[in-house]
Amino acid sequence: MKLLIAEDDISVCEMLRLFFQKEQFDATFVHDGLNAQARLEAEPWDFVILDWMLPGKDGITLCQQIRANADTPVILLTARDEEQDRIRGLEQGADDYVTKPFSPMELIARMKAVLRRYKSSSGGEAGDSEAGAGSSDSDILSYKNIAVNLSTRIVTVGDRTVSNLTPKEFDLFVLFLRYPKRVFTREQLLENIWGYDYIGEERTIDVHIRRLRNKVSSPEYPLIVTVWGVGYKLED
Repeated sequence: MKLLIAEDDISVCEMLRLFFQKEQFDATFVHDGLNAQARLEAEPWDFVILDWMLPGKDGITLCQQIRANADTPVILLTARDEEQDRIRGLEQGADDYVTKPFSPMELIARMKAVLRRYKSSSGGEAGDSEAGAGSSDSDILSYKNIAVNLSTRIVTVGDRTVSNLTPKEFDLFVLFLRYPKRVFTREQLLENIWGYDYIGEERTIDVHIRRLRNKVSSPEYPLIVTVWGVGYKLED
């Protein structure tokens, strides 16, 4: 796995280097945001780890830029432990965050959990993506004016195409679409989408639902609605 780590603390980098070598990750370290941006623009990466407070360009800005162009898994490293800071990181597209100080084994465990979710969401190996060209009717999930191609991962709402969903946003939308009248609690969504191995909190659901709504909804079609005191459902 080709891994880019942007972290300005050299001692943290040296510690991580040893653990990544043991895991046989092909890890590249940079120590400021501008170098990180240059490496991100120059070549593709399988996973990116960003320190929030990088000199030159911060990790949040880099995360936004990654999300504007790619589905690359991203974890933020941060000394900020306030809830609003963590939510902001998730809202900008980070898949997870790790609060400093941290154990390298915790970071690797979180990385593997994120990768499992990406692999599950993609339905197999990355090289299978071209299979969508010949997708069958069984690959299409539809409800009213919504259609989802499970092979190409393209969502159509009315006459509008949505192709920029992250893996977790896509999985959430598919779950709602399969059970359009069912109200899901936050605990149920965590269990179904993140799985038992997810080290997170229920507020994570609110962040992802908000991002999903912004991408798939419109004034005419609000789609995902809040059932106060319970959870969320697809509008019937």
